[in-house]
Amino acid sequence: MNIQDDVIVHLTELRKRLIVAGGAFMIALILGFYAAPDILRYLKSRPLANPVEWNVFAFTDGLFVYMRCAFLFALLFTLPVILYQVWAFVRPGLTEAEAKGALVYVPASFLLFVAGISFSYYVVFPMMIRFMTTMNQSIGAVETYGIDRYFSFLFNLMLPLGLAFEMPVAALFLTRLGLLTPQRLRQTRKYAYVALAVIGSCISPPDFVSHLSVTIPLIVLFEFSVLASGWYARKIAFRQAVS
Repeated sequence: MNIQDDVIVHLTELRKRLIVAGGAFMIALILGFYAAPDILRYLKSRPLANPVEWNVFAFTDGLFVYMRCAFLFALLFTLPVILYQVWAFVRPGLTEAEAKGALVYVPASFLLFVAGISFSYYVVFPMMIRFMTTMNQSIGAVETYGIDRYFSFLFNLMLPLGLAFEMPVAALFLTRLGLLTPQRLRQTRKYAYVALAVIGSCISPPDFVSHLSVTIPLIVLFEFSVLASGWYARKIAFRQAVS
């Protein structure tokens, strides 16, 4: 097989994987449109912090929130399919052991992303709402919140933390590729701590307890990343010593 035929085969395989992932996303999006009203009513009926009245200031506010909810629902439940399709695409270039090892990334990435979203919704978001409500009341402001701004704030908080919880998997993956080493992670630990503290301060209320409740989990995730990278490096060193 010449280079041109090889490229055509890879492009055909890529097209197949994209079609499967796109089809799964469309199905999940349709289900998301169906489930979005129930999800939104559930979120409104079970506030995690001070109850907030949802107001609309434009005819399209409700529609945009509805579509965002359906989109995030589809993204969340399509993520395992997307990750599996990525694995299936690179599978021919891996050995049997490498393929089995890489397949673990699919459920691990999904579970960590869900954990990040859950942490942001059940822990960080209520703290933010309580803090901002207290601040608004302390200056005598009348609280009138638009549903569009409410969910924009919520979604902008959930997605970054969902991605931040992917640190251990990303570190392990980069170590497998040889782009990262545990020594490099340890050398950058103090800089990583500072960066994570800054990130934690940006997405948490500016009080000490709230700041620690966000920053400490991020630092723990970094340490898990160091452990995962070190575990794989020791595993490779052991294999090389045995062979």
